[in-house]
Amino acid sequence: MKSKLALVPLTLGGFGIGMTEFVMMGILPDIAKAMHLTIPAAGHFISAYALGVVVGAPLLVAFTVKMPPKRILALLMALFAIGNGLSVLASSYHLMLLTRFLSGLPHGAFFGVGAVVAGRLAEPGKEARAISMMFAGLTFANIIGVPIGTYLGHNYGWQIPFVLIVIVASLTVLSVWRWLPALPAKETNLRQEFQAFTHLEPWMIIGITILGNGGFFAWFSYIVPLFTEVAGFSNNAVTFLMVLAGVGMSLGNLLGGWLTDRMSPLRATTWLLLAMTVSLLLVPLAAQYQVSTILITMLTGALAFSTAAPIQMLMIRSAKGSEMLASSLSQSGFNTGNALGAYLGGLPIAAGLGYTSPDWVGAALVLGGILFCVALVFRRRKRAAAPAVALAG
Repeated sequence: MKSKLALVPLTLGGFGIGMTEFVMMGILPDIAKAMHLTIPAAGHFISAYALGVVVGAPLLVAFTVKMPPKRILALLMALFAIGNGLSVLASSYHLMLLTRFLSGLPHGAFFGVGAVVAGRLAEPGKEARAISMMFAGLTFANIIGVPIGTYLGHNYGWQIPFVLIVIVASLTVLSVWRWLPALPAKETNLRQEFQAFTHLEPWMIIGITILGNGGFFAWFSYIVPLFTEVAGFSNNAVTFLMVLAGVGMSLGNLLGGWLTDRMSPLRATTWLLLAMTVSLLLVPLAAQYQVSTILITMLTGALAFSTAAPIQMLMIRSAKGSEMLASSLSQSGFNTGNALGAYLGGLPIAAGLGYTSPDWVGAALVLGGILFCVALVFRRRKRAAAPAVALAG
């Protein structure tokens, strides 16, 4: 690595983003009570953030593509700080809806640009591990930031977690200017950036992203009632179990980066999604016992986040000349998967099939992602064989 501190701003930014994305699930009842809303109505704030990510990823990259990466990342995190600062001041449903949308806009662009920057800063052959260090901030947020934010939100006011997020975002801006090397701006234009998306392969990778992450969120969105209603844990144990899930995510994220540097991103993604499918199929069986519930929770969380680095590398390598936009659109895919998985996972529960039923939905979604991987393998083999066939002809 060119500098031991070069990845700190990316990890710190990932921590802030992970905290604002996941702490909402913990303090949702507090916000609903303060604003006199039902829980489903307050859940719109989560959807508004996800929509901001989907919209903001390509939009902000398109507007900033000619800037130096250092300036882009500082600007994105400054916008992130402003959005969360406005959330502190929001006093009504509509204002909170707007501020959560604004907070989500920089999310995908930051991770997208940050992944490209991390790859450029890494030593040859260690690009995926560098990218996984950025996503480590998001997983650390689930271990440290979200439990602390949830506790403070419950006991001292729902605004407190957002104040902490603003502080983290401000420190990220400072660390970007202080420690991130001044990489040159890319010589490109908007038309060139979108050129890669005239081909099928990037869209297939986005399909892998949506379905793989959708499978994770079909499980994770309903994990609390799985703990309490199926496995028989008390409500007081939920925070500890969520921390263990976060530990699994952190370990899996690092594993995914290490594995991708030892095999192709497509192969790593395929095998990890296959393992995740098996893990999701085992959840309903493991949830009958508390010890096995703990183990399967850590394993499933690890496998879910192990795909972050290989999918990001897969997208970057498939979109030569459009790396920043492609990497950012990958984040749009992740958040589309969030919404899709949560929605589809809730359908069998609404039909009365119980709290283990979303895991079957999750496994089916991840299996769909594997089919996209297999199709991509055959597409690449066919393309590689074409010159030999032409030569023989």
